Amino acid sequence: MTDNLVQLLPDAIANQIAAGEVIQRPASVVKELVENAVDAGADEINLIVKDAGKTLIQVTDNGCGMSETDARMSLERHATSKLRTAEDLFTLHTMGFRGEALASIVAIAQVEMKTRRATDELGTRLVIEGSEVITQEPAAAPPGTSLSVRNLFYNVPARRNFLKSDSVELRHIREEYIRIALAHPSIRFDLHVNDRLDLSLTAGNLRQRIIAVFGKKYRDLLVPIEEATDVLSIGGYVGKPEAARKSKVGQFFFINDRYIRSSYLHHAVTMAYDELLSKDSYPFYVIFLEIDPARIDVNVHPTKQEIKFEDERLIYNYLKATIRHGLGRASIMPTIDFEADNPFSPSRTSLQPNVSPLDSDEALPSKMNRETPHTPSGGSEAGRHASNLRNWEKLYDNLSVEVDTDTGEVLQSRMGREDENDSPPAQGRAPYQLHQRYIVSAIKSGWLLVDQQAAHERILYENFLTTLREKPAASQASLFPQTLDLAHADADLMSSLLPELNQLGFDLEAFGGGSFIVRGIPAELAGRNNELELLEKLLQQYKNNLDLSSDGHERLARTLARTAAIKRGTALDDTEMRSLIDRLFACGQPRVAPNGKRCYVKYELEEVERLFQGQ
Repeated sequence: MTDNLVQLLPDAIANQIAAGEVIQRPASVVKELVENAVDAGADEINLIVKDAGKTLIQVTDNGCGMSETDARMSLERHATSKLRTAEDLFTLHTMGFRGEALASIVAIAQVEMKTRRATDELGTRLVIEGSEVITQEPAAAPPGTSLSVRNLFYNVPARRNFLKSDSVELRHIREEYIRIALAHPSIRFDLHVNDRLDLSLTAGNLRQRIIAVFGKKYRDLLVPIEEATDVLSIGGYVGKPEAARKSKVGQFFFINDRYIRSSYLHHAVTMAYDELLSKDSYPFYVIFLEIDPARIDVNVHPTKQEIKFEDERLIYNYLKATIRHGLGRASIMPTIDFEADNPFSPSRTSLQPNVSPLDSDEALPSKMNRETPHTPSGGSEAGRHASNLRNWEKLYDNLSVEVDTDTGEVLQSRMGREDENDSPPAQGRAPYQLHQRYIVSAIKSGWLLVDQQAAHERILYENFLTTLREKPAASQASLFPQTLDLAHADADLMSSLLPELNQLGFDLEAFGGGSFIVRGIPAELAGRNNELELLEKLLQQYKNNLDLSSDGHERLARTLARTAAIKRGTALDDTEMRSLIDRLFACGQPRVAPNGKRCYVKYELEEVERLFQGQ
């Protein structure tokens, strides 16, 4: 008889396995501890972070505190004060409930807890390492709880090695902290990073909290929305069209004060703006939905950021109508016909839940083809154009380029240097633009098809990189100085980039309080770019590429080149096209853009001739 193979895992190992789902990075620890502080009734929460949370994460609150027994029990798996029966899952009004967070954290870190209830003379101090309690003793402590998490993943080195750079991990921490701060504007939140105050949010109302987080410019860009029915209540703010961005930032949904992600509800918001926004813009919104907990299921994922709705189509239509109503009241939408796609009228003082918006298929978001903006008349032509380009590329197989996607350098090419002598500037024939995306330029042996955006990115990248490493660039002064207002986290990053930006030709100066004075931009970029929009896009793209392996100068040069380059759809005259091609072939590496994309494709007349001969 063989020995039995199945056995129970030790608690320490089981907790480490569970931690893999609950604690994915330092930001996960911040989320769990700060949400516990909110549930404890605190009105002041202080977060201290060192080395992006890898060395220390400390959360201190003035909440209800815990008894000695509760403090010890809180470290056990599935120990919670929020649930007693399975039915309690459907009446939840707290952030936490699973009883896994603290047990997961103490399994992979060195933790110290100090806690005291206001009615107790002494508090309790606990020291835990790898799920093992090292110390438990009475201790003097203020009312509330303080949890210090040191050396996260110290006993799981493989997990620690998967963490990103400090700047990336810190960005995730700020995002989690801001989400909770937006959900609870009546609580004061302070964030200290490496012994420096990074973010201080005083208690106030939601509008004040949004402005404090995202900057003073939002003071005039917020549109309030509010509607109450027997099914749900909707409140919060959406941004005016001018608050929209080209990236997916500034979009927050809260269900019963819990942050969630929902592409389905995001679609409802987008549709509410109708044709006010271009299809590549994303609206700003901070929206709160209050709904009976029995109508939703938050126990879908350990992070609790995914929720199932009993009837999500109903919520979709209520949300869309409420936002349209709010935009209409703000005189942003010229005409609003709520009856056109909803069989209920939000123009009344209250939506009528007894009249179901589901009775008409036209209201259903599953009919998204009815909601999606119409394709421009040139859409079919663009499709044919794309098809033609794919076929054209088959004509040319000699340009085989292997590119390092990090540096943009060519590793291998079958196109010899002698081909570069057959360059467009030497031909004298006027180039022409194809669909305002490509430039066709004749050469002796055929023609080149140049991607205008990729080519301009290569030109700007090399210019910016040279400027950063050698000499300051010329600046074009603005007619009137402008003020750039940024959220605290963005202002901190912008301040760190100021020396390089000034070297590049930006006349930019910190003004305090997250504000910067913009007096000029690089002469290279003058005329085609709005100063404030350029800097905001630059900052967002730089944040998105913080984990790239390239050095700071290369990353900034690449980011600015991508941000400032002429885009597809931009009309160019003959002089501009000639200049672009001349400057491209003057580059050290004209074949590829910094992201590795081809700048041009060469077509040989011999290949075309063979096609006409049927060979």
